[in-house]
Amino acid sequence: MTIRKILTEPDPFLRQKSENVEKVDDNIRSLMNDMLETMYDAPGIGLAAIQIGVPKRIIVIDLSKNDEKKNPQYFVNPVIITKSKKDASYEEGCLSVPNQFAEISRPDTCKIKFLNYEGEEKTLEAKGLLATCIQHEMDHLEGILFIDYLSKLKKSMIIKKLSKQKKTLERIVV
Repeated sequence: MTIRKILTEPDPFLRQKSENVEKVDDNIRSLMNDMLETMYDAPGIGLAAIQIGVPKRIIVIDLSKNDEKKNPQYFVNPVIITKSKKDASYEEGCLSVPNQFAEISRPDTCKIKFLNYEGEEKTLEAKGLLATCIQHEMDHLEGILFIDYLSKLKKSMIIKKLSKQKKTLERIVV
């Protein structure tokens, strides 16, 4: 397993739509293992393949706490079948939008179909934080970031901050 570099806003690659995976094979499983390792290292609770520069419709999620047994979940070609009319708000952050957080409202539950780690078709009824996380990561597959739900002013302030941070980081010589 390899820890990969996570792309950060305003990288234009993050705004691409991801492509369907034709078949879950050893290469895709290896990619999912790398994604999981990268997510744990960051640390985060969800990661989409596009965030590490691979425009494939793959997300990994693990909501377990530090002291709990790891519980990774793999979603290949996820599709939302239904969403609840009732919304829930969570303070969201994103590994591609480092150190920025905002209250985002999304449907409280969603039912999705997807292929699992073995390539088997599954459905899942997700609630609460899991539903939010799935929707957040699935947005990445469409080139959407959580900051896109904010006002123009808030979004541009965050992007400006991130651009400054990126320039500062790029100037460091080791």
